[in-house]
Amino acid sequence: MSADFNQRKGVILFIVVAMSILETLDASIVNIALPVMSKSLSVPLSSIEWVVASYIMIICSTLLFFGRLGDIVGKSKVFNYGTLVFIVGTLLCGICNSFIPLIVCRFIEGIGASASMANNQGIITQLYPREGRGKALGILAAAVALGTMAGAPLGGFVVSVLSWNFIFYVNVPIGAVIFVMGLKYLPRDKKVSDQHIDKAGSILQFLGTMLLFGALIQAQKAGFSSPTILGTILLAVILIVLFIGLQKKSKQPLLDLSLFKNRLFSLSLICAIISFVCIAANTFLFPFYLQDTLKISPSNAGLLMMISPIVIAVLSAFCGTLADKIGSEILTVIGLLIMAVNFLLMSYLNIHSTALTCAILLVIRAVGQSCFQPANNSLIMSACPKDKLGIGGSVNSLVRNFGQYLGIVLSTTFLYCFMNGKIGYNVTDYVKGRDDVFVFGMQNDYRILMALCLLGALLTAFRFAKTRSSKAQASK
Repeated sequence: MSADFNQRKGVILFIVVAMSILETLDASIVNIALPVMSKSLSVPLSSIEWVVASYIMIICSTLLFFGRLGDIVGKSKVFNYGTLVFIVGTLLCGICNSFIPLIVCRFIEGIGASASMANNQGIITQLYPREGRGKALGILAAAVALGTMAGAPLGGFVVSVLSWNFIFYVNVPIGAVIFVMGLKYLPRDKKVSDQHIDKAGSILQFLGTMLLFGALIQAQKAGFSSPTILGTILLAVILIVLFIGLQKKSKQPLLDLSLFKNRLFSLSLICAIISFVCIAANTFLFPFYLQDTLKISPSNAGLLMMISPIVIAVLSAFCGTLADKIGSEILTVIGLLIMAVNFLLMSYLNIHSTALTCAILLVIRAVGQSCFQPANNSLIMSACPKDKLGIGGSVNSLVRNFGQYLGIVLSTTFLYCFMNGKIGYNVTDYVKGRDDVFVFGMQNDYRILMALCLLGALLTAFRFAKTRSSKAQASK
């Protein structure tokens, strides 16, 4: 590797990290604007969540495909094309002023994000030797968490000054700069021969994921007892089972199932899902609580939501260093326990709670997330063999997006169930004049999130005990 290329490594890392921030930012920036968009586009809360869900579901449906495509035609090439499609999709989203075209454009935007997202960890893995890889992946993990949580405050500021369309426009010039830099600085790809895309597997995974995710969203309106919903879910499960069966037989699979035989890898992924379910659920619910229940303006709500990403930005480097000293397993347990305490406290929020109380709770949650995320990502990547770091990174990204989608679906599904029980009839939107109904549903949602964090902490503690036991036996 030449000295000139070594000097460019920092720039390449910046390109990958900056694009990762934009991709995750676009999954969350719309959350704070959802109440405004719901009114502007004249659609209920149960429909407006498609603005978030459509972006995430298309990423989950295509991530493995683009990860494998990057291995074949080149990670940098797929990353750059993905960046371009993302910019175009983002611009089209900003132009839209009606609901259905906006969802279509979010799908386009998501395809671009998926292509670059599937190859970011692979590029870093190839770029950095083992001694520098952990730090680089830690920076990427912090960027992902920062992008996920910075979306709401940035969106709140934009919506308070301009129309909701500008939450998309702001990303276009930044994305254009990243694209130009990527063309100039990203490493040239090495040609790979005798490799092919598993076309049948790609189609099965795409259809199965899209049908399942779509059915889960529509079930909130039609109910899970609907024959159409049940039939769609059954078909999706059949397609996913067929996909898994095909991957076991394929010589060049989209998803290397042997990775999941590693207990550390599998349990770390489960904990990652739990973490992102909780993040997405809270990021979706909290703007409605701040704006509709506490009557806080979008700009002030955005300022409140900015607390978490600031805390994460400050603590990420410190927590990464701390994980090296005391062990990643211990830090993930601590992080999940802090998050569990946070959600327990959030379950006591009511119509009389103050902005100061909300701010304190957002700080506590960010501390927990700062402890957990970099340490857990390190555990996931350290569990991957050297020749499977690329697919390991793609699976990690898939799990993150799946967790975010699941967080939206589960939080809203349980929210409506609790709201229905409270008010006595079926609702799929914020009931004006009955703030107590929404708060009741939200409080119970937070109790469920608390339970999930405790489950993750128990799994992590179990994983830690097994790891120590294995090391003790190996040293004898």
